[in-house]
Amino acid sequence: MTHGTFLRKITDYAHRADPYPLYAELRKTPVLRDDTGPYLVSTYWEIHGLLHDPRLSSDPRNLDPEAAGLVVAEEEDDPSLPPSFLRLDPPEHDRLRRMAMYPFGPPHTPRRIHGMRGELARIVTGLVDGFEGRDRIDLVDDFAYPFPVTVICRLLGVPRADEPLFHAWADILVSSADPDPDADAAERRGAVRRARTELAMYMSELIEERRRAPGEDMLSSLVHGDGPDGRMAHSELVSTAALLLIAGHETTVNLITNGMLTLLRHPDVLKRLHDDPRLAVPLVEEVLRYDPPVQLLPQRTPLTDIDIAGVTIPKGASVWLVLASGNRDPRRFPEPDRFDPDRRDNQHLGFGSGIHICFGAPLARLEAQLALAELARRLENPRLLEDPPPYRRNAVLRGPRHLSVGFDGVRAAREP
Repeated sequence: MTHGTFLRKITDYAHRADPYPLYAELRKTPVLRDDTGPYLVSTYWEIHGLLHDPRLSSDPRNLDPEAAGLVVAEEEDDPSLPPSFLRLDPPEHDRLRRMAMYPFGPPHTPRRIHGMRGELARIVTGLVDGFEGRDRIDLVDDFAYPFPVTVICRLLGVPRADEPLFHAWADILVSSADPDPDADAAERRGAVRRARTELAMYMSELIEERRRAPGEDMLSSLVHGDGPDGRMAHSELVSTAALLLIAGHETTVNLITNGMLTLLRHPDVLKRLHDDPRLAVPLVEEVLRYDPPVQLLPQRTPLTDIDIAGVTIPKGASVWLVLASGNRDPRRFPEPDRFDPDRRDNQHLGFGSGIHICFGAPLARLEAQLALAELARRLENPRLLEDPPPYRRNAVLRGPRHLSVGFDGVRAAREP
């Protein structure tokens, strides 16, 4: 395999079901200049180091346009929905992230996620109750999608009935993060611009409603919060709320689905989880290492030349961090291709690392723990009906589009 084929191989749908042999080949050259332009970083310590390096920018405005390589639709100068803090560098990133965290977690609201445990468990129980009388489900459509969508709607204060609207926008915006060698760049930018504008208008209306009549939800807290950094400007509120709405469910869908697929392929571990739901905590960490929902972080760029693993990455170059490859690096994880929920020192890259580590990680962890434990306990003799399942087109946010699961019945829910 020549060096120039790697990025197109990674994004080729033919490799979606199992990209890991390709990553193993890629790790032979820890920092590789792809013929299409970007530098691919595939080994654990090099990725980890760059995620903690202030010289590596997440702001696409610092990227040399000629270095971008494959088509990735980035944020443009768009007054309706400016870049979220995910695509900003310090100090603006730090200010906006602190303000978003104020009503979400430590140090100001440290028990926000813990306090949701009972409500999350009730949602999971209700969804599994709905399987009674059936002998097969599509885990994605029947469980892994509706669960986190319901949660993020309640947390933010977004009407659940509006899900078809933001689902359509989310599909377009999430797909825009995925490189596509065959995409019509102008057509793709137009679709992304329309989706961003419509989502911004929708979030603006909700924000104005919360200004007039605040509730107990997180959106109201963001609108009326007045922490040490003051309040967000309206445009910042819109971009932050849109980010939380989309990121708050898209990756969790894949985490739950990848987790259940892995369990069904490892029936011994599935039985252990059925017998002891406490296994869910380390098990979810191992899923995040073994088959993470976020496989790649595309289009980072150095603010100055960076020397790493014997390679100089020039200022303005496009850098792709292949997180899923780093998670299988044998220099960091013994027997990395083995799924082992008892793995020690499991400091995976499933949520990234550094200042951009996943904002919603505590919520995603809890959702996946509750979901997988309940499925393992209540589904009688669950089994895969199609393996490998059909995958989403997206190479960045990778997961099955459908997961057909057969079973013999549904055990009764536990008493609250």
